[in-house]
Amino acid sequence: MTTTPTPPLRYVYAVCRPFGGVLPEGAAGITGEPPRLLHHDGLVAVVDAVPAEEFDEGPLRARLEDLDWLSATARGHDAVVASLTAVTSPLPLRLATVCRDDSGVRRLLDEGRDRFVRALERLDGRVEWGVKVHARKEATAGPRTPAGSPSGAVGGREYLRRRLRERDGREEARRRAEAVGRELHARLSAYAEATAVHPPQDSRLTGDADAVNVLNAAYLVPRERAEGFVALVGEVADSDGVRVELTGPWAAYSFAGIAEAAEPGTGTAGPEPSGPAPEASGAASGPGGAREGAA
Repeated sequence: MTTTPTPPLRYVYAVCRPFGGVLPEGAAGITGEPPRLLHHDGLVAVVDAVPAEEFDEGPLRARLEDLDWLSATARGHDAVVASLTAVTSPLPLRLATVCRDDSGVRRLLDEGRDRFVRALERLDGRVEWGVKVHARKEATAGPRTPAGSPSGAVGGREYLRRRLRERDGREEARRRAEAVGRELHARLSAYAEATAVHPPQDSRLTGDADAVNVLNAAYLVPRERAEGFVALVGEVADSDGVRVELTGPWAAYSFAGIAEAAEPGTGTAGPEPSGPAPEASGAASGPGGAREGAA
């Protein structure tokens, strides 16, 4: 007795308007193959055929607990969205937005049409830039306290004075970096149509042990203003014990829900959404993306 293979599912990376040309050569998604464009009633879904053995609801719940798998999937997802940014202004969807088949993708587009259209109009011709301001730890450390324990009352007092100077130096350097960050954010905001300030990143997570993050912001910038935006960042980069980091241009992940607050998606539990995914019918509720029931 033979078992009929389960048909592949549809992984949806993003939604965009129709655009001329094709995806950049070499664009590959989570399967290692180029995605395809599914046109439907004035919208385009960027989709990939993925194995049900990994992406159906039950297996996907288990996969989302595998950090290596999750990281590789996120990289493939972001690579496709980044390639789209070179040719259009995409609306990124949540990681692990999966539909049963092409009909399910069309239903997803139909049910989310109003939100998709508003968001795409808002993002058209705009990209996201990221700016981080760091206080350099070498600038915050102050005079180095000699190794070893102090001896005697004089040594003890001198040791405490040095420790206080170190603490004061760290606090002063952080205040200076925060002031630079506030001023830079205000000036950059003049170039942006929207901003998003994220929590500072922990240096233990970024791998940058030599700096303390004091500003972690994203800016939605019209493409025609990008040159001035980048030049302004360059004016203050790496000065006064402060390191400024510029990333982008990116698809507008931080502003994907700008037209309307994202509604809860349906499907398996997963990571924080990168954008709104409209509710899909015939599936259990959860924050991991839209999952269609069988047609």
